[in-house]
Amino acid sequence: MNKPHVPNEQALAEVWADLQADIEASVRLQPNAYRLAFSDPEFLMRRETRGVRIQLEMLKPDLDQSEHGVENTVVVFGSARFLSPQAAQKSLDDAQAQGDNGAVAVAHRHVRNAGYYEQARLFARLVAGHSARLPLKERIFICTGGGPGIMEAANRGAHEMGVPTVGLNITLPHEQRANPYVTPALSFKFHYFAMRKMHFMMRAKALVAFPGGFGTLDELFEVITLVQTQKASPVPIILFGTDYWKRLINFDVLVEEGAIAAEDLNLFKFTDDPHEAWEIIRAFYQLTTE
Repeated sequence: MNKPHVPNEQALAEVWADLQADIEASVRLQPNAYRLAFSDPEFLMRRETRGVRIQLEMLKPDLDQSEHGVENTVVVFGSARFLSPQAAQKSLDDAQAQGDNGAVAVAHRHVRNAGYYEQARLFARLVAGHSARLPLKERIFICTGGGPGIMEAANRGAHEMGVPTVGLNITLPHEQRANPYVTPALSFKFHYFAMRKMHFMMRAKALVAFPGGFGTLDELFEVITLVQTQKASPVPIILFGTDYWKRLINFDVLVEEGAIAAEDLNLFKFTDDPHEAWEIIRAFYQLTTE
């Protein structure tokens, strides 16, 4: 693996010393024509420099992942709102103790959906266990959106196997922090959804979509569309939670109405078993089990 490029420490120190001096000299940092362009936050945040910011969001995660040997990933999507079994059970105990029927009903739903958390965790353990014994260039890393819920579960499963795990987080109005199971050197934060989704696909060898909301649907159909239109190479696309997905979306209607071709339904598969999900990926790439 190539060693990470280390910038000239003296040059960086001078840039940040100048910037820090400006911060300390005024309550609100003012634009400074003499300041180096890349150390001028006001300049970098202008509407006209949006293209530069987009390019930086393209480069930073790409370079950092390459330097850490991350070239192949299995991307796991799913709800950020699903709790771990322990947290879900606590929410139920608390609601019952308070005698709040509405809270009890919500807590029962948390307990039910916590099953998906455990299944995502187990799936990630299967992927990580396979990869842990391989040379770095052949490993498949778990990659998620880096947040809570299903994302946390998948990162957690890989972390428990002692394997690095990737998180591609994003700034949201309600602050979302990276979950504690993302490898710190592989924990990235995005401003632009488009760049984040591009990074999901750049290294993805498979996509596993657990039950989720608008964000999960957005990411899922982005991938399906890219594969359908041959803008991306075919990869296994797995919808985990058959009942959820078939209740949520009647894919057959799309065929019946001529909105998609019948063969487009072959772009993805349903499953309810973490082992079957991993077997679908393993068979697609003819990976050995030994």
